[in-house]
Amino acid sequence: MSELIQNREYRMKALKELIMDLHRGKNVDEVKQRFREIIKDVSAEEVSAMEQALIQEGMPVEEVQRLCDVHAAIFKEALEQKPEPKATPGHPLNTFFKENRAIEELLEKEIVPLVEELKNSRPDGERNITLKLLEKVNLLFDVEKHYKRKEELLFPYLEKYGIYGPSKVMWGVDDEIRAALRQLRETLSSYNSQIKSQVVDKTMELVNKIKEMIFKEEKILFPTAEQKLTEDEWYQIYKSEDEIGYCLVEPEAEWKPARVDLEKSGEAIADDTTRGFIKFPTGMLTPKEIELIFNHLPVDITFVDKDDTVRYFSATKDRIFTRPKTVIGRKVQNCHPPASYPVVEKILKILKKAKRMWRNSG
Repeated sequence: MSELIQNREYRMKALKELIMDLHRGKNVDEVKQRFREIIKDVSAEEVSAMEQALIQEGMPVEEVQRLCDVHAAIFKEALEQKPEPKATPGHPLNTFFKENRAIEELLEKEIVPLVEELKNSRPDGERNITLKLLEKVNLLFDVEKHYKRKEELLFPYLEKYGIYGPSKVMWGVDDEIRAALRQLRETLSSYNSQIKSQVVDKTMELVNKIKEMIFKEEKILFPTAEQKLTEDEWYQIYKSEDEIGYCLVEPEAEWKPARVDLEKSGEAIADDTTRGFIKFPTGMLTPKEIELIFNHLPVDITFVDKDDTVRYFSATKDRIFTRPKTVIGRKVQNCHPPASYPVVEKILKILKKAKRMWRNSG
């Protein structure tokens, strides 16, 4: 039996059956007892793979999302025993963890005490407390940067490895947290004593939901990402973090990967023999894709280089001016009638002057 429990296919089937029982309304303790041998050493990767398999087999994402906290709770004891990812200061994982500690501190030391104070306050003291609570809730909106980096920088790399579960389920829960934050801010902004219990309940629901998300990130998402992503991929995430920003705290240090040549990765434009792609700082395209993009723009494009030589023109369906391929490599002045030469020269001078002016203005 022990060999069967260690069989990956058997374990995945059992985990899916476990979750299906929960979705059918079975008692959590009953389910935990039935699957205790599987649960006791479940891994983060298995939980991610299990949720993804359920979605691929037809379970609506919304249904998985609805009970994702229950999923995490049933595996909580086993997952808490797993070691946390060890990331050096400045590494994206290290920054995610530092942000989570700052979020927890804001929740536990600032927001929860204010909720308790509000719950036990007299009507004449409520306004002052809710104003303080509103201030802390506004600070909590910084969690948007944490979620946005996770969704827009980390999820795409996991998806490259076929791991879609977190992006489909966790992103939906992030959106629920965002919506709850907005709603709580609006309620606090128009607070009156009649909605006191509602404010208390909604704030604590939000606090618990954010703390559950922290658990799922640190015990399921981040360990899976640490296992899958290469140093090159972490470095690409690291280089893009500043564009989105950070939540409550800044990175602890500048992160320099062991491979010094990473400084150049993703920056140089490769030729089209590099696996059929041309690499840009913001992505990769095949030559055919570039051609299709230019040919479907609602404008004609002709590129003339710094030496006034025609190097390219787009082949849009409805051209304003026809261009034979023989213009490629010719001086642009020679592509027009002699009578137009002075006009062409004037236009070139204006364009070059504008370019110099633009450079100087920077």
